[in-house]
Amino acid sequence: MPEINVTPLGAGQDVGRSCILVSIGGKNIMLDCGMHMGYNDDRRFPDFSYITQNGRLTEFLDCVIISHFHLDHCGALPYMSEMVGYDGPIYMTHPTKAICPILLEDFRKITVDKKGETNFFTSQMIKDCMKKVVPLNLHQTVQVDDELEIKAYYAGHVLGAAMVQIKVGLESVVYTVSVNKSVQAAWIDKCRPDILISESTYATTIRDSKRCRERDFLKKVHETIERGGKVLIPVFALGRAQELCILLETFWERMNLKAPIYFSTGLTEKANHYYKLFITWTNQKIRKTFVQRNMFEFKHIKAFDRSYADNPGPMVVFATPGMLHAGQSLQIFKKWAGNEKNMVIMPGYCVQGTIGHKILNGQKKLEMEGRATLDVKLQVEYMSFSAHADAKGIMQLIRMAEPRNMLLVHGEGAKMEFLKGKIEQEFSIDCYMPANGETVTVKTNPSVPVDISLNLLKREMALGGPLPDPKKPRPMHGTLIMKENSLKLVSSEQALKELGLNEHQLRFTCRVQLQDPHSDADTLHRIYTHLKGLLKGYSIQHLPDGTVMVESIVIKVSSSSEDTNTKVLLLSWSYQDEDLGSYLSNLLKKGLPSGLC
Repeated sequence: MPEINVTPLGAGQDVGRSCILVSIGGKNIMLDCGMHMGYNDDRRFPDFSYITQNGRLTEFLDCVIISHFHLDHCGALPYMSEMVGYDGPIYMTHPTKAICPILLEDFRKITVDKKGETNFFTSQMIKDCMKKVVPLNLHQTVQVDDELEIKAYYAGHVLGAAMVQIKVGLESVVYTVSVNKSVQAAWIDKCRPDILISESTYATTIRDSKRCRERDFLKKVHETIERGGKVLIPVFALGRAQELCILLETFWERMNLKAPIYFSTGLTEKANHYYKLFITWTNQKIRKTFVQRNMFEFKHIKAFDRSYADNPGPMVVFATPGMLHAGQSLQIFKKWAGNEKNMVIMPGYCVQGTIGHKILNGQKKLEMEGRATLDVKLQVEYMSFSAHADAKGIMQLIRMAEPRNMLLVHGEGAKMEFLKGKIEQEFSIDCYMPANGETVTVKTNPSVPVDISLNLLKREMALGGPLPDPKKPRPMHGTLIMKENSLKLVSSEQALKELGLNEHQLRFTCRVQLQDPHSDADTLHRIYTHLKGLLKGYSIQHLPDGTVMVESIVIKVSSSSEDTNTKVLLLSWSYQDEDLGSYLSNLLKKGLPSGLC
């Protein structure tokens, strides 16, 4: 029986470093190739030794698919392709292809130029890696080779994020990042994959409405500004940063506020450029506003210079990265952490090991590099504007796609366990949550679609009985023919006509020996009388040619050449009456009752 194997090389019962290996129909596909924000050692990248101990990955992988541009999904790509070695195709959508190298270069600068790390990918390696990228359009089926095909769907997670369907023959897998209903409704065909692989970052959360969160966010920012405090909002450069800017820009306008709002420059300017370029990929609200004015050219939001962090008075600063694990956001946090008037608002998920994760868990003293201790006195707020789906979004996706099995990745073990139970209970399907390096094997039972001719269905209905019920199968007699690579069930007459064949009658014959001292003609008459008495409602005829017919079954009698008391009965029937033919042969083997005239 065919099977599909799934092995997480990263994001197995963990958040970050997404990298899932799928083996389907003899093909090996890598889904995402991310890095872990919480580590600076060899745990930062996925463990590719699960694929091969030595040599390049090209001969083991048929293709790599990247779902979106976040670094925990694409951060290890140049390392994998240029340092470990992979020359095959890397698939991603057009916006991901445009934005991915910008984020990779920024990540490289922080790691190599600022932290001084060696043995890391170079700018040239990023360029060489991106040359291997094949861009995907939504809803376009791409033939990777003769057997493997992939198709991308809109995921609504961040700009350019995609759900991907992978098919080899009749087997299929769908991989999705956390689809988010608030950005723009993600949608997928009722494709019934063998496995649906989904992120489960917010597995136990069903979040309150977006409007409530927005109102709460504006209230917290306003209160801090009113008391003369500073607000730091650590963000990833794309996606939610733009949403929050739009929110503050409109609020500042409405309330006529004068406190400055700053945005860390460079990366974000490029990001905004790409948002404008790919405006058709953004949600309806942003598209409508773009008609009136460019939504990303703000009146109240100015570019940030690092010297501004020491300016007195209230201000709001958006700075990257989003988990306070490095870069500008961490530098500003260190300066403002000691003042209780100030506030830091964490608008997204923070991985274990990052400063963001520590302060959200209430840590008031932080060990910084150089053994200095930082006292955290500022207010810490968490407001999930994350692009990840909550439990409700994942359940909705299962209803849409109707998978046969579910597999959860990119989430915390305990929370996944909760969602796993919920899925199994509600949908009665198996749900898996493998750890890194652990392989899940799912046996597939491919269903073969067959068209049924209308004439055959009408004939079945004319025969009476209940109409076909999908939950209670009912047998149908017909001929299965294959035309133009599709199967069709038709009546035997139609099959002969379509295939240009002559009809041949197939009959089964059976010999039964019977002890009877009468003449052959008398024995035949006695058989006729016996069957007439037993088989009520059947057509039974005694024909002049010396045979008895029961429906299509013909019975002949002849005496044995050695013993005239031994009669040889020949029974012959067409395949439609096979059950009745077997019944009659078994009945006559028992002999005829005495007293029959």
